[in-house]
Amino acid sequence: MAKKLYVSNSTESSRMFKNDFLESLTKVHFTVPIIFWIPVIIYFIWKASAQGGMTAGAIALWFIFGLAFWTLAEYVLHRWVFHYEPTSKFGQRVHFIFHGVHHDFPKDRLRLVMPLSASIPMATIIYILFSFFFAEFTLAAFFAGFLLGYLIYDESHYAMHHANFKSGLFKRIKDHHMLHHYSDPEKGFGVSSSIWDVFFNSGFPKKKSAKSVKTEKLSQESVENA
Repeated sequence: MAKKLYVSNSTESSRMFKNDFLESLTKVHFTVPIIFWIPVIIYFIWKASAQGGMTAGAIALWFIFGLAFWTLAEYVLHRWVFHYEPTSKFGQRVHFIFHGVHHDFPKDRLRLVMPLSASIPMATIIYILFSFFFAEFTLAAFFAGFLLGYLIYDESHYAMHHANFKSGLFKRIKDHHMLHHYSDPEKGFGVSSSIWDVFFNSGFPKKKSAKSVKTEKLSQESVENA
């Protein structure tokens, strides 16, 4: 019998902290990132245009570059940061809080998008790092695209676990991510796109795509029996 790669497929949340305030910081409705980050994206575009005097064409090019760069950042963060497993008890606890819990409870409806308590500090750190390589207003246009890439990833991730796609691009993306959860968590690190899995040879063999249908069916049955 294949090893079970998750604890529960229930959509309910498991408790992570005894403290109610800390516990609340780990949960978020999937609409919250949209409500928070869209105005931030608009601000950076305004900054590049109104304050930086950049042309619409220049803003568009840097915006697209930032959007494309996110796909690589998504892959790197997922593969080498979120899937890094420390040996110390403290490190293991941190790993569980940031990503391990998602693999144990992959359909937890309140932990499928990143809470602001994590995304805001992470975005701030990344912005500061980028500031060493980009001029202020160029960075504004680039970072707006980068943030949109993140937002697409976050909302796509929720959809991968809760929407039922019958065909098309999103069906293929969902199958790819479901294999990461239910077949081999050491492959398939792209969520909103599998392009970097192809580049780094960390994708799934094509023959496994048919198996994903069976895998998803079994996961849905697990939800019903949970």
